[in-house]
Parts: sequence; structure tokens; C-alpha cells
Amino acid sequence: MNKISCKRIYEAYEETDGFRILVDRLWPRGVKKEKANIDLWAKEIAPSNELRKWFSHIPEKYAAFHERYRKELADNPASEEFKDLCLQKIQDNAITLLYSAKNEQCNHALVLKEWLMEQMRG
Repeated sequence: MNKISCKRIYEAYEETDGFRILVDRLWPRGVKKEKANIDLWAKEIAPSNELRKWFSHIPEKYAAFHERYRKELADNPASEEFKDLCLQKIQDNAITLLYSAKNEQCNHALVLKEWLMEQMRG
């Protein structure tokens, strides 16, 4: 099986990115759609607006955010379809989850990656 990675959308496209999925609810500032080089914009899998605003990328809130976002993923009807698509795509490609947050250690893409990997293990 290929790998799943996370990357800021502002970083340059690389051939090794494989299937690129933007996992933000809002389109990233300063990124032109025609230059984004994404294969899918999965905004329905992103944290809810309420959770995103509450978290506000404050590192001290990350543990609670992690727990709340995982709960949202469990309750989100789009999660199953997203997981199935990723399972299909990862057979032939790497998957890169793209996000716009500045903090590379505390963001929703990392939570989503962890969740996806657990789902794929079955």
C-alpha cells in the first residue's frame, strides 16, 4: 500500500504527491484554483465551521480539538465515502492531504491522516 502524507497547499507540487486532496472547508487565500494542482476538494470532510473557529489553531486546544474532530468524523455521513475513495486511490498512488494552516504540528489534516490510516487497517 502507498503512503498518506500531509502538506501545506502553499508548498510546491511534486510528482510523488500522488492523489492530492484539499481537506480545508474554505479555499486557501492566495491560491489560484487553476494552479492548485488538486485532484479533489473534500470540504465536506473538514472540521465544522464551529469547531474550526473554536480551535483557531491555538496549540493548547489541540488535544481537545483532536478529540472533537474525531467525533465529527465518526458522525459525518461523508466520512465513509471519503474513506472508500482513499482506499481505492491508495492502491495506485500515494495520497497527499493538503491544508492551509500555518502550524504543521497542530492541524486537522494530521488528525484526518491518523483517522484514515486507522480506517484502512480495518
